[in-house]
Amino acid sequence: MASLRFKALETLSFKNFRQDNAVEIPAKLSELFCQNVFSEETMREYLTKDAFSSILDAMKKGSKIQRHIADQVAVAMKDWAISKGATHYTHWFQPLTGSTAEKHDSFFTPIEGGGGRALERFSGSMLIQQEPDASSFPNGGIRNTFEARGYTAWDPTSPAFIMGTTLCIPSIFISYTGETLDYKAPLLRALHAVDQAATEVCRSYFDKNVNKVVPTLGWEQEYFLVDSALYQSRPDLVITGKTLLGHSPAKGQQLDDHYFGSIPTRVMNFMKELEIECMKLGIPVTTRHNEVAPNQFELAPMFEEANVAVDHNSLLMDIMARVAHKHHFHILFHEKPFAGVNGSGKHNNWSLATDTGENLLSPGKNPKKNLQFLTFFVNTLKAVHEYADLLRASIASASNDHRLGANEAPPAIISAFIGTQLFGVLEELEKVKDGKLSPEEKTDLKLNVVGKIPEILLDNTDRNRTSPFAFTGNKFEIRAVGSSANCAEVMTVMNAIVAKQLQTFKKEVDILIEKGLKKDEAIFNVLREYIKVSKNIMFEGDGYSDEWEVEAKKRGLNNLKTTPEALKKELDQKFVDLYEDLGIYTHREIEARNEIKLEKYSTVITIEATVLADIARNHIIPCALNYQNRLIENVRGLKEIFEEKEFRTLAKEQMNMITEISSHVSIIKVEVDGLLSAIQTAKSAKDSQTMAESFCNDVKPLFDKIRDSSDALEMMVDDELWPMTKYRELLFTR
Repeated sequence: MASLRFKALETLSFKNFRQDNAVEIPAKLSELFCQNVFSEETMREYLTKDAFSSILDAMKKGSKIQRHIADQVAVAMKDWAISKGATHYTHWFQPLTGSTAEKHDSFFTPIEGGGGRALERFSGSMLIQQEPDASSFPNGGIRNTFEARGYTAWDPTSPAFIMGTTLCIPSIFISYTGETLDYKAPLLRALHAVDQAATEVCRSYFDKNVNKVVPTLGWEQEYFLVDSALYQSRPDLVITGKTLLGHSPAKGQQLDDHYFGSIPTRVMNFMKELEIECMKLGIPVTTRHNEVAPNQFELAPMFEEANVAVDHNSLLMDIMARVAHKHHFHILFHEKPFAGVNGSGKHNNWSLATDTGENLLSPGKNPKKNLQFLTFFVNTLKAVHEYADLLRASIASASNDHRLGANEAPPAIISAFIGTQLFGVLEELEKVKDGKLSPEEKTDLKLNVVGKIPEILLDNTDRNRTSPFAFTGNKFEIRAVGSSANCAEVMTVMNAIVAKQLQTFKKEVDILIEKGLKKDEAIFNVLREYIKVSKNIMFEGDGYSDEWEVEAKKRGLNNLKTTPEALKKELDQKFVDLYEDLGIYTHREIEARNEIKLEKYSTVITIEATVLADIARNHIIPCALNYQNRLIENVRGLKEIFEEKEFRTLAKEQMNMITEISSHVSIIKVEVDGLLSAIQTAKSAKDSQTMAESFCNDVKPLFDKIRDSSDALEMMVDDELWPMTKYRELLFTR
């Protein structure tokens, strides 16, 4: 009877089964852009002037939408959606599961006493709020399992869109008692906090015309594509999203020939259709290419306002899975689906933009604009220095632990790369004396230090791929975010810590101004102190090196290598105070989210361990024993034919193989038993933190011996007998 592996390979060989699904692209992709989005242009067409103005105020100023306006918007949204073929609507939200969620309701409504007639109805109350069941979503103890009620509430700052026949309304998700249960609500609060703080700094010291500061985000999404038949043949991929076993192929990524190479035809057709769907939904994807590992790819969009960018990334991951299915692919977002080849990340490029059209992290044409740049640049570095452990916790997960520091991703030590030339500018600023500056000092500072920043950045130092937080000319790139993560978590932290830091900065500058210093002198004095304090996180070298770990320890930087270590820091009073002061989380919400992340970590390791044990016992051991029996029959045959002395010579290697197989089978059996026992011990821990630590330190390490013996058997057992689809097939089947 053929194994799943050979059935999958047989499926691949069927004539025309994997023929290229050619995709026609219109002459101009721009003609498709926002076709299925209730965009500003569409709203202008469908809404009354008052309703349109009200929506714009809500989007740009955070104004509250009146009930009668909501009714008008709902009717217009419904008419537009029905004209596009929609029959249902849903509040589209992002619970703490890591994926999106939706409950579809029909526009269809029977008319009471209407004699069998019906109509399509959608009111303001339906638009503003929906009531999904909240009991089964992760809540960290905020909800009891018998308390089902939760609410989704419309977020007018992110446009509605149509998926298939459903109008999707981006929404926040809260409990019946008002606590947040999603990623979006805290993000919106953090965006509001940094907007207020940054706007105040701009208006006070640089530009009184600035009325709003918007954080921007450009994400880069990496992923693997695996043929769907091969995917279904691997229980570990199906259940955990990663391979738990598998010997490295002779060729992996050593030649770097896949990187930026010609995109395979079948993959290109997937990408073309994906881009078409993205255009229709207003996701401005512009870049596609092969990544380093075989069958690994990347796409990236233009920068957008952070809230919309987060929504678009979550939506994109859903679209990618659907389009991949049509092309007989399965998409892998796991950070490390294959051992021995690069994993996948999601670089988050972050900056701050004003409503006057300026990027606050980009230098200008005069010393004043460059001082503005330095202010936001240095404050960002100071924020990362002060809250490095919180930033680390925001990217922590069981899957990302496999990738961080694994020679393709930044290490778990949070450091910042800014380039040697810009570092030199900061060293010059550090020399600014305390107090008032002489006219000569002011001139030298503005012309020879601050004034030269644009020239420096035109030819900036090469990028550092080993840095988790790198300045890349006019933005900071947070490189350590995992490919499966929701961008909202790290964006909430990033904007919160910068908001808090800018508040502190303004207070300190204002105190110096009150003491008689000129505005620029006060700013220089405060920035100088920040540079001194923050220099410990600035590192230009190889973040992968052992020397950096030693140096980082000397500098007092934490190396939180595992998720339990990182999440334990999340509850430090300093971080709790930050969230509470800015109104982003209540104390109860902070503890609940920490609990959810710890529970998820333990659950993921439990699932992986259980699947590994199942495969080892039910696939690997029987296969090995089957092959061993063949060898035994071969040895018996040799003994019947040859004399004892000749037999011993001829059967020596077979006998060694029989012994070696027995040894590996024994190791697997013993280690699987130990693994299952360790799971039960870990589950008996007194609290979530202790349980996560036990899974990390006592359960996870047991995977390696099982894998080592299994992979050794893979290289010994007859290829025709081996049940698991091999790496060479998963990674090189186009």
